[in-house]
Formats: sequence, structure tokens, C-alpha cells
Amino acid sequence: MASALRVLGIDPGLTRCGVGVVDVRADRSATLVHVGVVRSAPDAPIEQRLASIAGGIRAVIADHGPDVVAVERVFAQQNRSTVMGTAQASGIALLLAAEHGLPAATHTPSEVKAAITGYGNAEKLQVQTMVARVLRLDALPQPADAADALALALCHAWRRGPAAGGAAAELTPAQRAWAAAEKATRR
Repeated sequence: MASALRVLGIDPGLTRCGVGVVDVRADRSATLVHVGVVRSAPDAPIEQRLASIAGGIRAVIADHGPDVVAVERVFAQQNRSTVMGTAQASGIALLLAAEHGLPAATHTPSEVKAAITGYGNAEKLQVQTMVARVLRLDALPQPADAADALALALCHAWRRGPAAGGAAAELTPAQRAWAAAEKATRR
């Protein structure tokens, strides 16, 4: 399937990290390659938990050879312990992409929801339903972390940001704003 872009989507989490690999063709049609959840024991020391997440993502990269990695951007959460674990898992995912020479991009939950359902505040069930429809699955992808990873992969392929080889002009207004903010922090 040389004409398809193979995207690894990662929904970062410290206890459950969703991973999904899809092949997406230029006509936006997509095929499921792999979906799963990498888990770590909540009672294990943080370094072991991060090592478990890293090992699972490494295995997916080795087994499925993605062209690009899309990770959910840690955007805003009320629970500090949850956001810390999510941020740590996100950092591991981005590091592994770099170690494997893969371009990586991040997308906010509302970007993903808008790309998949057309509505940035869609409910999880709506996202799962659309992912199942797009990938022609007989059942909704479970658990939600796995469905979110597939949604991330589809969103990235459909939006084709710079990490997927697209031009900056193809970015959405939200993506342009994020890119400008990130550029400003590097000054």
C-alpha cells in the first residue's frame, strides 16, 4: 500500500496509553492496521510505568513501521495528577518518534473531534461511532483510549500538517495559532 500514509496515533496516558495505526490514502479512505492499549501498573514506581509505556510504543513502531506519529496534545485538565501522567506519557511518545526518525505532530482533543465528527465538542461515543464507520469496523473500537488513538491518526492524516509533508498554508487556524505560540517560546 505504497500510496497510503501510515499513521501511529497515540492517546497518552500513564495507566492506559491508546495506540492505533491506520493507513490513509489520498482519497481519505482508511484501513485499520493495529489498535490496542499499552498499560502500566498504577502501583509501580513512575520510572517503571514510563518504561512500560515506552516498551509498548516501541513494539508498535517496530511491528507496524509508521510514517508519522500523531500524539494528543496535553491541553487542559483540572486534575493535576492526571495531567502530569498524560504529559509524561506524551513526552515518551514524542521522544520515541524522534529516536526512530519519525516526524511527529500533536493535536488537541477539539481538533480531533472536529476532524472526525465535524463538531469540536463531540462526545466520546460520537467519536467512536465515526471511527468505526470510517474504518468499516463491525464494532466500536474499545476501550475509549484505543478509539481516541485511531481518531488522532485519522485526524492527522486528513489534516496533513507539516509533519506529514504538507505546507504551512494547509494548517487550520488553531494549528497556525499553536505554531506561532510555540515559535514565540523559542525566542
